[in-house]
Amino acid sequence: MKKKPLKNRLAKHVQKLPKSGIRDFFELVNQMDDVISLGIGEPDFVTTKNIRQAAIDSLNNGNTGYTSNLGMLSLREEVCKYVETHYEVSYCPVEECIITVGVSEALDLAMRAILNPGDEAIYCEPCFVSYEPEIRMAFGEPVKVECLEKDNFALDPEKLREKITDKTKLLLLNFPCNPTGATLNKQQMTQIAEIAVEHDLFVLTDEIYSELTYENRLPTIASFPGMRERTVFLHGFSKAYAMTGFRAGYACGPFEIIDAMMKIHQYAMMCAPTIAQVAAEAALKHSWDEMLEMKAEYRQRRDFIVDSLNAMGLKCFRPEGAFYVFPNITSTGLTSMEFASRLLKECNVAVVPGTAFGQCGEGFIRCSYATSIDEIKQAMTKMTQFVASL
Repeated sequence: MKKKPLKNRLAKHVQKLPKSGIRDFFELVNQMDDVISLGIGEPDFVTTKNIRQAAIDSLNNGNTGYTSNLGMLSLREEVCKYVETHYEVSYCPVEECIITVGVSEALDLAMRAILNPGDEAIYCEPCFVSYEPEIRMAFGEPVKVECLEKDNFALDPEKLREKITDKTKLLLLNFPCNPTGATLNKQQMTQIAEIAVEHDLFVLTDEIYSELTYENRLPTIASFPGMRERTVFLHGFSKAYAMTGFRAGYACGPFEIIDAMMKIHQYAMMCAPTIAQVAAEAALKHSWDEMLEMKAEYRQRRDFIVDSLNAMGLKCFRPEGAFYVFPNITSTGLTSMEFASRLLKECNVAVVPGTAFGQCGEGFIRCSYATSIDEIKQAMTKMTQFVASL
């Protein structure tokens, strides 16, 4: 019996998934020396000393065993206090909170807990590269709603309404947004909440960048009328607390959803790493001031990079959150991939093509300002010369 090629025997839905456009592009970057990278969304700050020391003490004290599947109760208690204080919605730490391996796992668990095969899940585009693939891996049907430059990449509630069908079950939100830095205002959030209630939708709100909101910060959409019972609040420590490698995240929501997420988590992951949980608890207890210092530095970088991009002729709105800008490069006559590839090869500056975040990202590039101001200044000088040469 002739065997099929190994690749053809793998799961079909996985074979159809694209690889990350960000990672594909940075395979090119890794082959070069002395590149100034405005690409990867990772803070350039070192995790603060008290967080690192908590992890070290945990190891030295032999605290290396499993925790509850839901996570350390003391951490869940701190998480729920933090969410109530800063996001204006309360959860029970015993049964409405789960600690996960980064917010990425929390998102995956929530998708798989909620979606049945064929259920439609609406997401906003441009978006983080994993959203559409994660919907597909949960056997849902992804439905995108485009967020436009003229709206500062915010979600237009009426465009959302147009995408809803009798198969729509889930709405995924990410504001502040990766890659655009877009946020929502109170009127938009109110209208989106009303639509979710009207159509009885579940909502996943990925708020990993919410501490890094520079103006007009609002509470989570989960706090709006009728939303707590249908919303899963997803968050983590990677961005605001510069803890990317710790892989610590969490989800808060109604018991029934968290319990379903826990079932998947306990079989697939058992629990989040104990050391990371200890470090996360230290972050919530002791690192607020350090987080604010990092945020102030990001804000200064944002203002510099936005002003620089506009001065060189690349239209760029001033985002109110996250640590990304999403300038329009159509004036150069290049596609997003052409611009990013040539900028890398000719100037040793790395940015991400907008198409890595969906096809409506064509005509844009993503620049991260989670790198030092000195490197940003060098990158802007080189990019100015590059744009002028075109």
